[in-house]
Amino acid sequence: MSKGRAEAAAGGDRAVAPGILLRYLQEQNRPYSAQDVFGNLQREHGLGKAAVVKALEQLAQQGKIKEKMYGKQKIYFADQDQFDMVSDADLQALDAKIVALTAKVQSLQQSCRHMEAELKELTSAMTTPEMQKEIQELKKECAGYIERLKNIKAATNHVTPEEKEQVYRERQKYCKEWRKRKRMATELSDAILEGYPKSKKQFFEEVGIETDEDYNVKLPDP
Repeated sequence: MSKGRAEAAAGGDRAVAPGILLRYLQEQNRPYSAQDVFGNLQREHGLGKAAVVKALEQLAQQGKIKEKMYGKQKIYFADQDQFDMVSDADLQALDAKIVALTAKVQSLQQSCRHMEAELKELTSAMTTPEMQKEIQELKKECAGYIERLKNIKAATNHVTPEEKEQVYRERQKYCKEWRKRKRMATELSDAILEGYPKSKKQFFEEVGIETDEDYNVKLPDP
């Protein structure tokens, strides 16, 4: 931007800034620093910071707004004399209105949370086509189980209770014998190792002994 245009823009800011700032402070009716006013209005009105500071000082000198020092910072706010006096009854009414509006806001926020939770649940749920496809797959799976059960029931080679009991007895017999022979082999090898000059592993390798552990075999519990 050329120097002439910049000066023209600054002059325009200084011309319109007092009216904008006076209206803003009266509408908000709360204290602001020059930086606060600049930050709040810069995007909407495009006022420069220098123009804001100058306009606030001008309005304060004219008595249209009030100016106070807050530490090292100046604070500006609307002249309270221009506003009507508020009675205690009016203040109580405003307090009651604030309480009612606060409760309404909380209720709306709670409703929003419930609706968000419901929306999330609906979004994560299966769609109608997906459910229809799932039902068809389950029906197909059930039909396979029914057919399998039908074949099992129709088979003629079922194991009788007596045959089942015989298998259990034989298993116990063989496991008992397995346990007995393992104990005997362990006792025999331990006796030999007492006078053997090498390790147990070397002895087994030389003799060719293979253990249950070599094949990850575990003796069943009694």
